[in-house]
Amino acid sequence: MTFLLDTHVLLWALSEPSALPATVRQQIQEARHAVFVSAASVWEISIKKALGKLTSPGDLVDVLTASRFSPLPVGWLHASLAGELPPHHEDPFDRMLIAQAQIEGLTLLTHDRRLKAYGSFVHLV
Repeated sequence: MTFLLDTHVLLWALSEPSALPATVRQQIQEARHAVFVSAASVWEISIKKALGKLTSPGDLVDVLTASRFSPLPVGWLHASLAGELPPHHEDPFDRMLIAQAQIEGLTLLTHDRRLKAYGSFVHLV
């Protein structure tokens, strides 16, 4: 399987893995599963960290580079679809993750129940 981590799930995976269900931790860690992190999540974390709304591990880019997560850039098709999505969720970062998961055929791992309205490719953790 191929996964895209929601920003909250990414932060748990990096800083507080015990907050994730054991099955999800195992799926994220198994080499046979590709796990992607969106540039949008890095952007969101950086903004919220600068505003003092959250903490993230050390130099986030270094931590992600050292991990087995794969980067997922934001492309034009992603941006276009994010703007066209039904208004189930207003957060632009989450809408971008939904668009990326749909276009790239990824399973989005999230804790946000509102995202489930976008389809079966959203998996709640």
